[in-house]
Amino acid sequence: MFSDVLVIADIEGSADCWSYEDSSFKTPGWARACLGMTRDVAAVVEALLGGGVRRVAVKDFHRTGYNIFPDMLPAGVRVMQGYAAGPVPGIGDPGGAEAVMFIGMHAASGSGGLLAHTLTSRIARLEANGRLLSEVELFAASLAPRGVRPVFFSGCPVACAQARAAVPGISVLAIDKSGGPGSLDEREWRNELAAAAVRALGNCEAEPYRPSGPFDAVVTMRDGAATGEKLARRWKLPVRGADIIIRAGDINELYMALVRLCYLTPLLEKIAPAALGLYGVAGRYGLRWARKELVRRRLLP
Repeated sequence: MFSDVLVIADIEGSADCWSYEDSSFKTPGWARACLGMTRDVAAVVEALLGGGVRRVAVKDFHRTGYNIFPDMLPAGVRVMQGYAAGPVPGIGDPGGAEAVMFIGMHAASGSGGLLAHTLTSRIARLEANGRLLSEVELFAASLAPRGVRPVFFSGCPVACAQARAAVPGISVLAIDKSGGPGSLDEREWRNELAAAAVRALGNCEAEPYRPSGPFDAVVTMRDGAATGEKLARRWKLPVRGADIIIRAGDINELYMALVRLCYLTPLLEKIAPAALGLYGVAGRYGLRWARKELVRRRLLP
């Protein structure tokens, strides 16, 4: 049984995200998806606290990092929004977390899952050592130096299959969106999700995720050779048309190289704390917009 749990939440695998528009910043669909994501996370957190967990931290890990309405989560939960340069890249300080649960995740770039991508939809396909690489591997590995065990994962069936194949011992629960919007019984889903998360508190099989390197990765850019060659020149990487080649000694080195490739320029990397602060301002503004939109549509009081 774990007493200190980190929940990392994304939006694509949550109950009210059905399309790219639903995952896109400041759209009507995104406002509704934020509400669904918040309710999914709230159900999990409430169940964990009721199941004996003493401390829960929630990391909002989609787009700007501001998608969850913190006031809708149980009191006392630490909500981590926006992005931090460290100590764990993107996540910040996970505190004394013993285990991590991934809620609402998606499949890897190049696979057939719902809204599949790794880090950004600008990547059409991402392979490392000959197989597709998903975000759960990168995030779980970034927490491994602190001894955090990846014990639970939820997302579409393809995402769950990838997580189970890549991360030894992780428990998974798939959300079925095959019937399209309106087909999902959200109350039943959240009850099932919460129960599965509580069961995962007894998951002693999952060890901190430390895959052995080195890693040879091929990043295929969706916009083609011109984009691939431009990004490769920026970071002095080998390139074959739209395929950028990254060689890394371990998975955390690979993760940082991918972060640079997807989100940064050399200048932005130098001023990262200030840039992240400005990004957070945009995220907070967007979440206030989402709340007003939901109130206008009478989805929130």
